[in-house]
Amino acid sequence: MFYRPENGHGLPHNPFNAIVTPRPIGWISTRAADGTNNLAPYSFFNAVAYEPPQVMFASTSAKDDQNGTKDSVANIAETGVFCANVVSYALRDAMNASSAALGKEVDEFTTAGLETTACETIDCARVAAAPAALECRLTQIVTLPGAANKVVFGEVVGVHIDDACLRDGIFDVTTFQPLARLGYRDYSVVTELFSLSRPGE
Repeated sequence: MFYRPENGHGLPHNPFNAIVTPRPIGWISTRAADGTNNLAPYSFFNAVAYEPPQVMFASTSAKDDQNGTKDSVANIAETGVFCANVVSYALRDAMNASSAALGKEVDEFTTAGLETTACETIDCARVAAAPAALECRLTQIVTLPGAANKVVFGEVVGVHIDDACLRDGIFDVTTFQPLARLGYRDYSVVTELFSLSRPGE
């Protein structure tokens, strides 16, 4: 099969998200200028640099109560900070609950039944039960082609790791089983690892 996206794929559902998988989930917490907390998952998320450490996430839709974007991007544009929380398998239902389309005045931490805790270096709440969280300062917001496509880049200025996830000095993802986004309504979870050495190592 071959198709040009501008001509459509002819399938019951768009296969694009199923092709580019698995994708880590950035559970992005922000705080509006008026103090309202916001929490939303983004599956277009990843680390993009080591020195200094940097991450990105992309928002691809808009809400009626925001100007051409979603709460996360609007809040970050106002405050210049955000926190990327890691989603464990145990937090899957809370993550899903936080994806609901709610008004900008609604605190998704509350609707998802999540406890918050304060970040150390930025004025933002984070998910207390997350196995890890990255405190970030905005570096740039890039507008992509399309009606509401924006990519947010941030420098990681603080890192939280649950001590229970450290084994022999290694952040062991099998201790919390990170969630990954697939296509359609599908997810996966990391339960097994294998290692490969690069040529010459």
